[in-house]
Amino acid sequence: MLIGCPKEIKPQEFRVGMTPSAALEAIAHGHSVVVETKAGAGSGFEDAQYEAVGAKIVDTAEEVFATADMIVKVKEPQAVERARLREGQLLFTYLHLAPDPDQTRDLIASGATCIAYETVTDRNGGLPLLAPMSEVAGRLAPQVGAWTLQKANGGRGVLLGGVPGVGPAQVVVIGGGVVGTHAARIAAGMGADVTVLDRSLPRLRYLDDAFGSVFKTRYASAGNTAEMVMAADMVIGAVLIPGAAAPKLVKRADLKHMKTGAAIVDVAIDQGGCFETSHATTHEDPIYEIDGVMHYCVANMPGAVARTSTLALGNATLPFLLALADKGWKRACAEDPHLRAGLNVHAGQLTYGAVGEALGLDHVEAEKLVA
Repeated sequence: MLIGCPKEIKPQEFRVGMTPSAALEAIAHGHSVVVETKAGAGSGFEDAQYEAVGAKIVDTAEEVFATADMIVKVKEPQAVERARLREGQLLFTYLHLAPDPDQTRDLIASGATCIAYETVTDRNGGLPLLAPMSEVAGRLAPQVGAWTLQKANGGRGVLLGGVPGVGPAQVVVIGGGVVGTHAARIAAGMGADVTVLDRSLPRLRYLDDAFGSVFKTRYASAGNTAEMVMAADMVIGAVLIPGAAAPKLVKRADLKHMKTGAAIVDVAIDQGGCFETSHATTHEDPIYEIDGVMHYCVANMPGAVARTSTLALGNATLPFLLALADKGWKRACAEDPHLRAGLNVHAGQLTYGAVGEALGLDHVEAEKLVA
């Protein structure tokens, strides 16, 4: 198979879909790799490193899309990239289709087969290709939230860890999954007073057993959530429903009860955000204010630490990439139900139910396509 890796074109996105190490592995399996020039530069990988392992460097993205059997990326294809996809081509990347009807329609119209990192599962019910970026985003959230809280950025002017004689910031993390756990750990490590809210009692018990007094936990009833959000200096949204639009847990009416200059960090923004007032921003212009509350809603947070993120993502995606290349998408998905869960679009058909529900579109079960 000819595997193509174009340069990411989403604003301020510095990650790359394949590292030189991944290219080496693919070539060792008998495949060919073509990489757009400077695709890896933002993550610290030079063209010469790809050429040294046997990959071919080409000048334009058009050449990559025109020749490759499989396109490997990081972020969802932008409109100009979607127009380059063709019938029978395989796309392997993050998609986040539920809040994005335009992309969904374009991918269906392309005739391509599209497998989304974020809906691939594992035998434990986890999301192995989303987890590394969730870890990165979770650990970044308190860091960017602390920056948002600085007075010069419109925030309350509160130091996360306080100082002797002055109490720490109150940080509330909504969601106790991968993002929430990592966010809580880092915020607590920065000295903040941290509470994690979740509706799963088993998860709350696990967090209590694993972290003890590092941070507090509370059940995420509507009353508890409202009470904690009102008292918070920073609220981190870390709620995920795999493949589906994120639930809106904090409404605009709730903002008037929050502290002036409080910070919201919406890590769920790729799936539409879990605050009603969230809309996607970029690293170039990351924050905005509504009703006195500062919103940080960058849709590709891990892109800020591109090298770490690229290496972590590459470690997770490589086995699935090789399976797709070695076996073809149909056999690979037939043999592995966890990879099959990643199938979102095939040959003009939507194949993921949660996306269909979110966008009001019909879908066909992926199992029927690989039977």
